[in-house]
Amino acid sequence: MLVAFSLAPSGTGRTDGSVHDAVAAAVRIVRESGLPNRTDPMFTTIEGEWDEVFDVVKRATLAVGEFGSRVSLVLKADIRPGYTGELTGKLERLEAALDGRED
Repeated sequence: MLVAFSLAPSGTGRTDGSVHDAVAAAVRIVRESGLPNRTDPMFTTIEGEWDEVFDVVKRATLAVGEFGSRVSLVLKADIRPGYTGELTGKLERLEAALDGRED
């Protein structure tokens, strides 16, 4: 499965609204998990089995919670049993379609 998620603390007491330190704490947990992952400006996507993926999401959420009194979590999952390597495979198929190739 692929899980794309975004975390943000609120109630941080910061006047500039910045959450980069909290996001860094979450991304560090994702990267240390060893699961395939990718971070872009809006989401972090990880690939793995249910239990391992949601364990990482939970630990990242708890880490972000250290930065404020409340945490917002947005999550989207693509559950496709029997498939792996979809973190890159989906993009490769998209690029092939854009190039007019059939892979």
